[in-house]
Amino acid sequence: MAPVSSRSTKPPVARVFTDGACIGNPGPGGWAWAVPDGPFASGSAPATTNNRMEMTAALEALRAVEGDVLVMSDSTYVVHAFEKSWVFGWEAKGWRKKGGDVPNADLWRSLLAEYRKPGRTVTFEWVRGHSGDPMNDVVDRLATEAAETLESRSGSEPPTTLGPADDPLRRTRAVATAPTEAGGLPDGWHLVVLGHRPPELGGYSPDNPTAIAVRRKMVEILAGLSAVHPDLMVVSGLNLGAEQIGAEAAVDAGVPFAAVLAYPDMDAVWPFDTQRRYRRLLGTAAASIVVSPKKPTSKQAAGMAIGARNMWLVDRADAAIVVSNGTDRDLARHIVALEGRIPDEVWVVEP
Repeated sequence: MAPVSSRSTKPPVARVFTDGACIGNPGPGGWAWAVPDGPFASGSAPATTNNRMEMTAALEALRAVEGDVLVMSDSTYVVHAFEKSWVFGWEAKGWRKKGGDVPNADLWRSLLAEYRKPGRTVTFEWVRGHSGDPMNDVVDRLATEAAETLESRSGSEPPTTLGPADDPLRRTRAVATAPTEAGGLPDGWHLVVLGHRPPELGGYSPDNPTAIAVRRKMVEILAGLSAVHPDLMVVSGLNLGAEQIGAEAAVDAGVPFAAVLAYPDMDAVWPFDTQRRYRRLLGTAAASIVVSPKKPTSKQAAGMAIGARNMWLVDRADAAIVVSNGTDRDLARHIVALEGRIPDEVWVVEP
């Protein structure tokens, strides 16, 4: 992706990696920025949102680093606001959009002030989170540490040891393993995401072309629906495959999502990197609930619990995105049930 330039195409002189985190959404949050082989800083807020922390990370980086800057962020909310000129349109309309006020207008104004400072060029570039980039990993862990401890850190070069942040699972374990029992979903217009597991979606890597294409389609659908339904909330079981892609698409589109787990600790047998992706997503959910409070003792019982959870979701959906290539009988039944209840609000995405 080519970086977005405010005035010229000359290369920026400083790359700054930024990230934000929130334990719950809203909840205690943290932000961090770091220059490779250069300074870093992190900070926190006791009650905030993930998007505000992503924006604050970029803002604090621009305030601290002089000259031309390339902001490397895994937040499409921040990057697309400048790349797609959303922020300039919001400003021109007096920070109003269809459905009400533009969220976080105070931070957008401050970011624009830094972006437009004379004598500097600011560019933004998206970097996929949790993809192995060492600097993205550093700011991710610093931001989440700040959210947990509500303490600030800074230094002349990125830390080689991160103390409590060296255990990325520990930070979200309390959130991830203590969902409330299923009763009802938070208020909103609920769009449920169902679909295939990784083998039908190009494999277990979130960076494979099939998964990326599905995620892009979901973001387009959610962006359109959010303009019509300001209270849109994505509902995802966070299982591997389409459900996690749906939660990530919600984050990309700036739409809140609720996690509805089939049973507790469903990631216990997954590889470390997969657990980390799951727990990061669960930590950014607006709410998390569990349908069955008992952990299954066999693969068969786990499958039955997931099936029961899916039916629980189908019964409560106002809309749905189902990722299906037409070969899975269970998904076919869910599509029939959904189209019977909400015939005009079901999107079938073919991987």
